[in-house]
Amino acid sequence: MISVQIKEILNAVAIVLTIVAFIPYARSILSGQTKPHVFSWIIWGLATSIVFFAQLADGAGVGAWSTGVSGIGTFYIAFLAYQRQADGSITKIDWVFFILALASLPLWYATHNPFWAVVILTTVDTLGFAPTFRKAYHSPYEEQVLLYVLMTIRNLVAIAALEHYSWTTVLFPAFISWTCVMFIAMVIVRRYSR
Repeated sequence: MISVQIKEILNAVAIVLTIVAFIPYARSILSGQTKPHVFSWIIWGLATSIVFFAQLADGAGVGAWSTGVSGIGTFYIAFLAYQRQADGSITKIDWVFFILALASLPLWYATHNPFWAVVILTTVDTLGFAPTFRKAYHSPYEEQVLLYVLMTIRNLVAIAALEHYSWTTVLFPAFISWTCVMFIAMVIVRRYSR
């Protein structure tokens, strides 16, 4: 069993990794090198923020704070992408994912169980990757792999920092780590196959 002090240290490491991941990504957007898909980042910000509250409701403790910081950082990236008019191609399916993310709140309220909100949000967040996958498949040099590497590591550290392990607290960071690894692999293969 990991002590509370070690979990607090792990949470601090996860928060630092979150910030370290977002700073160069934001700079890259500002320089015009990276062109993120605006709607993916809006969906991710919404999903991550709601998961933060669901984790808190299920007793995740300090381990949830890195998810909260990530939600704030994600909305900031969405703002920068919008401001810089990066990739704003919004399809009907993007709207579906956005509406599903919003639908998780009434489901949580109706069931009084944050688990179902996390299941929906994990699904929506993963499907929200579709516009970014599509864009990066065609333009693999317009995405920074470092962000996704650091977010994978951050999610694994955040899982270790959780004070309570359940499907509600672990599902989102575990699945997002897996999705990031798949994204990294796709971008690397596309870069070297061109």
